[in-house]
Amino acid sequence: MCTMSGIPGTAVVQVTNLSSAVSSEQMRTLFGFLGDIEELRLYPPDNAPLSFSSKVCYIKYREPSSVGVAQHLTNTVFIDRALIVVPCAEDD
Repeated sequence: MCTMSGIPGTAVVQVTNLSSAVSSEQMRTLFGFLGDIEELRLYPPDNAPLSFSSKVCYIKYREPSSVGVAQHLTNTVFIDRALIVVPCAEDD
């Protein structure tokens, strides 16, 4: 569960309102400028056989301080949509 108010100490962000055209490599490049990425999961994945209208991405940073920085990308237009970045609990 991800909330706008934030989760203290979390190193994970959820990025929503992603264009269906976005790839995990593009997400890793964009969010990699803000801190060291430990894990990145894009749903549906790049090789999904079906087409979707939007995607969601979970990014786990090595340092929780990167989460605050990443939130500053909220409302940044990426491809054709404004990103929504919120802290997320670190459940698998």
